Amino acid sequence: MPKRFVSIWFKYLLTDREAIRLKSLRELPVAFTEPDHGRMLVMATNVHAEHCGVKAGMAAADARVLAPGIQLFETKPGRNIKLLKGLAEWCLRYTPLVMVDAPDGLLLDVTGCTHLKGGETEFLKDMVSRLRGLGYTIRPGMADTIGCAWAVARCAESGLIVPVGGQRNALMPLPPASLRLGLDLLIKLRELGFYQVGSFIHLPKSVLKRRFGGNMVLRLYQALGQEAEFLLPLKEPVPYSERVALLEPIRTREVIETTVHALIDTLCKRLYGEGLGLRSAVLTYCRIDGKSGQISIGTNHPSQRTDHIFKLFALQFDQVAPGLGIELFILDAPKTEPATDKQNLLWNGKPAADSEEVAELLDNVGARVGKDHIHRYLPLEHHWPERAAGNTADLTESPENDWPEDKIRPVQLLEPPEPIEAMALTPDYAPRQFVYRHERHIIVQADGPERISHEWWIEDGGYRDYYVAEDEEGMRYWLFGTPNDLPGQTRRWFIHGYFP
Repeated sequence: MPKRFVSIWFKYLLTDREAIRLKSLRELPVAFTEPDHGRMLVMATNVHAEHCGVKAGMAAADARVLAPGIQLFETKPGRNIKLLKGLAEWCLRYTPLVMVDAPDGLLLDVTGCTHLKGGETEFLKDMVSRLRGLGYTIRPGMADTIGCAWAVARCAESGLIVPVGGQRNALMPLPPASLRLGLDLLIKLRELGFYQVGSFIHLPKSVLKRRFGGNMVLRLYQALGQEAEFLLPLKEPVPYSERVALLEPIRTREVIETTVHALIDTLCKRLYGEGLGLRSAVLTYCRIDGKSGQISIGTNHPSQRTDHIFKLFALQFDQVAPGLGIELFILDAPKTEPATDKQNLLWNGKPAADSEEVAELLDNVGARVGKDHIHRYLPLEHHWPERAAGNTADLTESPENDWPEDKIRPVQLLEPPEPIEAMALTPDYAPRQFVYRHERHIIVQADGPERISHEWWIEDGGYRDYYVAEDEEGMRYWLFGTPNDLPGQTRRWFIHGYFP
């Protein structure tokens, strides 16, 4: 399949945008100015100002004389680039490969995309009519190369769609400026009588390089397709992406769900064929009024199951605003991982943390309450209770060691341990009562002590004696005492957790 590129030239980019913002300017001459060595120069005009003789590079004072009532605006640096980026994102509905062509254009790689609109002519007609409907004055060009598409968009009077392999014939009647050459070189070519590309296109490469330099040869041969030229897209294309363009805009939730389910199924079949599952996905929808929106989901386990992924998206369908109708859906899977064919059989015991059942359950819960509310803890190789567990979001991560089965531990620890007032009969026994948050608890029974020492390689020495204590109301607490350096007191007491 031959490569096909489209160049879009926004002839009056800044002034068109200002006219869209302020409808009162649509019939008035408008120009944008910028300071230059203490005076204001015109840098962009609209068609009305152009008809009055106002041109780029002219002094603002002269523009006022030629076009009485002209509206002058001082431009902001980079404003045209900001506008072009917004238009490039709008053009993603036609192709995922769109590049900003500063200062006033866009470049699109439409290879394999034109059939979605019924052919190259209908594809270009649809794009042009929509952009003009938004208020922009544009000229498009389509060819096998970026250079040729750029040339016909800006310089050709007709034949804006160059046939496959027709670059040479399309370039020959065009002026040398169509090759994106510098001003000094264009002046030199004009002085030599080269008013058309056809005047020198037949000259040998060595002659052209010797007379006019390597840049001219590069631009000419890029336009002819004999030198490589690459398009750097605005957004890096996602390797796993599917899109569906609708013949008629859709608005109802039922049709949206049916369309999205089919799109997810197509992507999942592709992932299954390559032994992959998605970990995150983004659904983009484009409306006929030019606006777009996104919803995204994430999974705890590589998933290829259409129904599961659809359920995660369905929880967010209330955020989809179809407006006058949605015409395009794009489903991207920016993060994928290898998926195993292991079957989790129910009769093989309880599912593990990385099983498909647990992962899908967590996906559903996370989609409702948020991923930040779900935590997984793994045991770590530490004696000190505060360091004995770590938090991770990865279901496949293996722990350093197993949870201790011979020691009683609370489900959740207080961080940090809270001090209590306790009374013990002897220093080596559990307290008989303690006061915690202004409430007195009488201990009826206690187990312990379990002595846990500091890890000397982390901090200075010391120890804690832990007790599992039960009060009169049947509540159980994890208490510990530490040596006290204060005179008259042998221990300080703390509460570190609760038992169910």
